[in-house]
Amino acid sequence: MARLPYLEADQVAPEYRDMLKRNTNLHKLLVNSPEMARAFNGIGGYIRFKSKLDPRLRELAILQVGWMEKSEYEFTHHVKIGKEFGVTDEDIAGLMAETEGKPSKLEPLTKAILKGAREMVRQLAMSEATFAEIKQHLSDEHMVDLVLTIAFYCGVVRVLATMKIDNEPYYKEVLQQYPIPGVN
Repeated sequence: MARLPYLEADQVAPEYRDMLKRNTNLHKLLVNSPEMARAFNGIGGYIRFKSKLDPRLRELAILQVGWMEKSEYEFTHHVKIGKEFGVTDEDIAGLMAETEGKPSKLEPLTKAILKGAREMVRQLAMSEATFAEIKQHLSDEHMVDLVLTIAFYCGVVRVLATMKIDNEPYYKEVLQQYPIPGVN
């Protein structure tokens, strides 16, 4: 159960109701601090709609963070979002295999990006070798977008966990197809 209330549109000043368009528990809770919610939505919106980083690679990096941190909410929401941007069941199976140190059929750049996300979750930063490997394929702008995306979602999973934000029932169905080890 969430530590703060989920607010509905009629409980929020009219100038902040636009932040509830997505109607998720995350947004309903964050709007308890409407200006912070607006700032949060600004970064999230840039990542999702304005970044020039390949959206499939972006979503796989986000999924890797959610998977590593056992964040049911983050992982299940981004399975749905990722599929809208070209992530396949085979990609998700590859992510799981790579996380366990097993071989996958993912292309080398994707494997390197997933490894970089794992390093940022586990060791705070990407290693020199992983950064250099990814940098062979991405521009400076794409590298900044990738690193900030991974870092932002490392923060998002911590917000979700600390605020104990409940996953919506629709997304719980995703866990049947992709059960996260250690998550009920």
